Amino acid sequence: MNHTFLPISKKDMKDRGITQLDFVYVCGDAYVDHPSFGQAIISRILEAHGYTVGIISQPDWTDDESIAALGEPRLGFLVSAGNMDSMVNHYTVSKHRRSVDLYTPGGKTGKRPDYATIVYGNLIRKKYKHTPILIGGIEASLRRLGHYDYWSNKMKRSILLDSCADILIYGMGEKSIVELADALDAGIDVKDITFIKGTVFKTKDESLIEDALKLPAYPEIKEDKLAYARSFYTQYCNTDPFHGKQMCEQYEEHLFVVQNPPSEPLSEMEMDDVYNLPYCKTYHPIYEKQGAVPAIKEVLFSLVSNRGCYGGCNFCALTFHQGRIIQTRSHESIVNEAIEMTNHPQFKGYIHDVGGPTANFRQPACDKQLKSGACPNRQCLFPKPCPNLKVDHSDYVKLLRKLRALPKVKKVFIRSGIRFDYLMADKDKTFLRELCKYHISGQLKVAPEHISDNVLHMLGKPQNEVYNGFCRAYKEMNEKLGMDQYLVPYLMSSHPGSTLENAIELAEYLRDHHLSPQQVQDFYPTPSTISTCMYYTGVDPRTMKKVYVAVNPHEKAMQRALIQYKDPKNYDLVKEALLKCKREDLIGFGKECLIPPRKMSAKKHETNHHNKQRRRDNTHKASKQTAKRGSK
Repeated sequence: MNHTFLPISKKDMKDRGITQLDFVYVCGDAYVDHPSFGQAIISRILEAHGYTVGIISQPDWTDDESIAALGEPRLGFLVSAGNMDSMVNHYTVSKHRRSVDLYTPGGKTGKRPDYATIVYGNLIRKKYKHTPILIGGIEASLRRLGHYDYWSNKMKRSILLDSCADILIYGMGEKSIVELADALDAGIDVKDITFIKGTVFKTKDESLIEDALKLPAYPEIKEDKLAYARSFYTQYCNTDPFHGKQMCEQYEEHLFVVQNPPSEPLSEMEMDDVYNLPYCKTYHPIYEKQGAVPAIKEVLFSLVSNRGCYGGCNFCALTFHQGRIIQTRSHESIVNEAIEMTNHPQFKGYIHDVGGPTANFRQPACDKQLKSGACPNRQCLFPKPCPNLKVDHSDYVKLLRKLRALPKVKKVFIRSGIRFDYLMADKDKTFLRELCKYHISGQLKVAPEHISDNVLHMLGKPQNEVYNGFCRAYKEMNEKLGMDQYLVPYLMSSHPGSTLENAIELAEYLRDHHLSPQQVQDFYPTPSTISTCMYYTGVDPRTMKKVYVAVNPHEKAMQRALIQYKDPKNYDLVKEALLKCKREDLIGFGKECLIPPRKMSAKKHETNHHNKQRRRDNTHKASKQTAKRGSK
C-alpha cells in the first residue's frame, strides 16, 4: 500500500496545498510513521478527523528558529520526548551516557536534549508567546505531577509547569487529543479547556477543584518523603477510568496543577480503527542516507494485539500510563495487517512477535472491569490469582493458529513477555503445548526477576514456587514434544527489599540450577512506579512500612556481581560480599562453593570451566549408554 508521509517541510506543505497547519508535532524521535510510535498514532488520528499535522523531528534545540520550520500552527504545538523518557534514553542506571540511540538515524546519540519535553516546550514558548502547547508521550505522562527524578536525585515539579505547556495529555491519548482538537477548533481558549479526561491542566481558579482530591502540596512532598509516599499511593489508586477521581496538587498560594480522571479504554472497534490508519509503516526516506532508524527492526514484522496490563509489577509504569484494563484488536484487524506484512519485500516468512506489554493477556481480568474498573486496592495476580480472574488462552490460541496458517508465513514467534503465573493458572495446557511447539526457537525468555520470596513480594511478582512449577511444566512439555528447548530468566539486582543475603540466595539458586545469566538488569528508578517510590522514600507506599533499599553504588555492584559470580571480573566483589555476610562456606573448591579461595586468571578459570563441562558431558554420555544397555 503506497501511503504518504505527513509534511516535514514548507515544500511538503506547498505540495499539499497547505498554507498553515492545524498542528505541528515536535518530537525527540526521528519521524517513523509506524503505530508502534506515539507520534505516528496521534498525528494520524488527527489527520483522520480532518486536521492537518506537520512533523518536526529532533529539532536543533540550540537554534530558536528550528522550531519555526513549519510556521506557526493554527491550533497548537504537540510536544513529545519520543517513545522513551529522554533520560532513560540517554543514561544507564549507573548514570553513564549510552552509546546508541535506537530512535535516531544511524543510532547516533546527542540528537535530543536531556528532559526533552521541557526544552522543546520552552523553545516554542520563547518563539510563540501565545500559541497553545500540548505535551504528551511517556515522559510527560509519568511526570504529570510532582515526582522523584533519579538523575538529579530531587523531587521535581509537574512537567506541565516546567515545560511552559498549557495542557498535558497522559496515557495513550487517542480520545483526549481529538476532544482537545475539537475544543480548540471551536474557539475555546486553551485556558478554559479543563474538562477533558486523560488531561492535566494548571489553574488559579479554586472553584474548578472544589470536588477534587487534595494531594499534599508540592512544598510538602519536596521536604517530607513520607508525604510523597502518601501522595503517590493516592495517585496510584486513582489510575482507573471508572472510579478515578480528579486530583489537585498545590504549588503556590493560588496555583494548582489538576489531573482529570483517566480516559476510558478503547473498544475493540476503536483499537482496530487506530491500527488501520494509513501508516507508511517505516521511517521517513530522508533518513536512508543517514543509516536508517534502528528501532524499526524490532517492530517492522511484529503485530500489536493488545495494550494495558493487570500484571501489577511494582517496577513497571504501565499502571500509570496504559492502565490495568486490557484492550485488544480483533482477529480480522491483526490478520489483515499480517497479510499486508507478508507482501513486504523484506519479509522472510517470520512474524517476530504477536503481543503487547504481556503477550498472553487477550481480555480484561474479570467481567466487572469494563463496568466498574480495576480494583483500586487489590491486584489481579498478586500475591495469588484473584478468585474472579478469568484464565483463558483460547482466544490467543485461535489468533496464533490463524496467523500460522497464512501463506508465506513460516513461523510466528512470541517475544513479548509471557506471564508465566497466568499460564500456570490455566488448567488447559493447549497454549503451553503450542507455545513450545510453534512459537519459540530453542529458548523462551521469561522474567521471574528474583527467587527470594521477600524480594518477590516487593517486586509484585509471584512466589518462587510458581516459577519453579512453570520450569517443570515447560520441561515436561518439551520432553513430550521431543524438543530440546531452554528457559532464559531475566533477573534484577538491587530492587528495594533486596539485601546482600538475598543476592547470595539468588546466586546459590543459579548454582543449583546450573544457570549463568548473560544479562542482568540493575533496578532503574524511573518516574511513577511503586518501586521508585520505595527507592526514594524507604517505605512501601501501600503500607508505609520501612523497606531496605540498596542505594550505595558499591553494594549495588556486589549484588549484581553475585548474579554473575562465575565471571572472573566479578571475583573481588563476590568475595567481599560473601565475607561481609559471613558466608565463607561458599568460598572453596566444593561443589557448593561459588568461588575458589584465590583469584584465578581468566584463562585458567575458562580452562577449569571447560574441563568441568567436559566431565559433565562425559558423565551424561556414560549414563545414557548404561541406560541403553539396561533396556536391551
